Amino acid sequence: MTGSTGHGGRARRGKKRAPYDVFWAAPETKAAWDELTEPVREVIARCDAQRLEVERARVAPHLREKLTAPVYSVADRFASWERLVRRMEPGWSSDDFYPISAYDNDLDSRDGLQDVMSALPPEVHDGVLGKLLERLDARFCAASVPDPERSLRPWVRPAQDRPEAELGEWWKRKPVRIPWDDA
Repeated sequence: MTGSTGHGGRARRGKKRAPYDVFWAAPETKAAWDELTEPVREVIARCDAQRLEVERARVAPHLREKLTAPVYSVADRFASWERLVRRMEPGWSSDDFYPISAYDNDLDSRDGLQDVMSALPPEVHDGVLGKLLERLDARFCAASVPDPERSLRPWVRPAQDRPEAELGEWWKRKPVRIPWDDA
């Protein structure tokens, strides 16, 4: 039985894990990535290299060299935002566990995506990725409602302390269909 998966689908000793697919449940992000030109891929690779250094600086020295790709790459941020939007839309059917803390993390990731996109050259935010972000943001708005009372704020807070007026629109809305109630 060596090499088979046990309870919960976890791999047993001796079996290598399948590589992480950043685009799982994010087909639009995958399609956009497939359309990127080589110059745009190079710009994103430089952005990811900078992010990797930030992430390496936050871990113990013996772990630094084991990090070979950023956890919060540009692709991961887009895919995370798409997965959140899809979770919020009617018809999402998934058995994956999604706690409210993951929602908080996805909104923070959207903040990071805003920062990344504003730092990239115009051909990136005017191109495929900019259009993808516009579509995902519109779908997020369609799957959420304004939350002027900030009813989720006891559980959902931005990682960076900023005045409310400086927060992205995603912090000022709440899902119509609560994704963490489905788990």
